[in-house]
Amino acid sequence: MDCPKCGAEVRDIARFCRKCHATLRYACPACKHEQRHGGTCDKCGVDFLKYIVAVVATKQAKSDAVQERQERRSTLLKNLVTVPFNLGIPLLRSLFAGSRDRDRGREIPFRRR
Repeated sequence: MDCPKCGAEVRDIARFCRKCHATLRYACPACKHEQRHGGTCDKCGVDFLKYIVAVVATKQAKSDAVQERQERRSTLLKNLVTVPFNLGIPLLRSLFAGSRDRDRGREIPFRRR
């Protein structure tokens, strides 16, 4: 088999060209089917680029959620450590702000007596 990019002789089982490093075999990210061209899978019809973009977007959303949770924990820990110096005011603000954020999704009626 010849490399389509540089024309060098390569083995039929090679995944990359040794001379120019061109990809010779593509593996479908969904079903792992191997084929000689990229773009869409011959077996399951998945578009490689769209599939990878969707997977990356999902992982990014999960990473953002983890980052936000860690940031809240570190802020709480920092406020707990600095209580003797600032009389606990930032700690109270963060605790009440957290409960406000949780309640934002549901309406809580205000009643006057």
